[in-house]
Amino acid sequence: MKALFIGGTGTISMGIIRALAKDPLWEVYLLNRGNRKDEVPEGIHQIIADINDEADVAGKLESMTFDVVSDFIAFGVEAVERDYRLFKGKTKQYIFISSASAYNKPAASYVITEGTTLANPYWEYSRNKIACEEFLMEKYRTEGFPVTIVRPSHTYDERSIPLGVHGNKGFYQVIKRMQQGKPVIIQGDGTSLWALTFNSDFAIGYTALMGNRHAIGEAFQITGDEILTWNQIYQTITDALGVELKPYYVSSEFLADVGEKYGYDFRGGIIGDKSVSVVFDNSKLKRLAPNMTTNIPFHKGVRIALDYCMSHEDRYELDPEFDSFCDIVIESLEKAKADIIAKKQ
Repeated sequence: MKALFIGGTGTISMGIIRALAKDPLWEVYLLNRGNRKDEVPEGIHQIIADINDEADVAGKLESMTFDVVSDFIAFGVEAVERDYRLFKGKTKQYIFISSASAYNKPAASYVITEGTTLANPYWEYSRNKIACEEFLMEKYRTEGFPVTIVRPSHTYDERSIPLGVHGNKGFYQVIKRMQQGKPVIIQGDGTSLWALTFNSDFAIGYTALMGNRHAIGEAFQITGDEILTWNQIYQTITDALGVELKPYYVSSEFLADVGEKYGYDFRGGIIGDKSVSVVFDNSKLKRLAPNMTTNIPFHKGVRIALDYCMSHEDRYELDPEFDSFCDIVIESLEKAKADIIAKKQ
């Protein structure tokens, strides 16, 4: 069986191609710019192209057909419209990577199923994913275009460490703050529930959908079974680092308002996603992927990620602007607290 991945070297997709590289059933092709060829497992075929150059891609794929095509870098309707033109009649299954952030915020119930309403007024990213789903499902209903929708939640790998609040350069500066004994900002009071999934666990659920006739025309959320509070997530990270956690709790609304002035989209990423308690009911997925479970719980996964981070520090960038932002927020709130107390005296 032949699969084509568009992108293929990101957090989610890398776990999948590593699994498929060991599976003799699959012949796997990656279509991307070839910027991370050194990370691609042996036996994976590479097609060097820019997916946005539709004519070039159509020419390079002219004689090829696939059992599965999956686009990991489609973030707007124009991208899935292009994929529809490219792959209509050339694949038996098109898997679209949507997002669990597309679910209604806040949902009527914290237990999320595939039937939970899709609506996110806080985050354009999520609304774009919803629009993509709607386009593809319309093509399925009217033309039989063989789409499967996959909605990941917070998936991570050895190259990334999950956090609630970080700057535009990623998690690394927050880890440095922890190591330096500085307080780190946690949204809300840290008690909301969250699901984390290591990418190799995600791959178990995903590969079970590939080529599966029962997945056509359906949507599936893929997450692990482990549910943690954000306090537990941050405590697990500092435990692995061997340092004390110094949490500083800040209202999500406050972070959204002040962060916007500093160039941070906390309204989308926090209010529209990470500040809301979610527990995923994965029973629909497990009917097709009975082996789907949490094999790498977070206390193990974070150590894998920290070991990689500490041995590849040249790949990560310090973020003094975000470090300064954290200090300003904390100092300002402490001053406001002191002023309020002083007025009572």
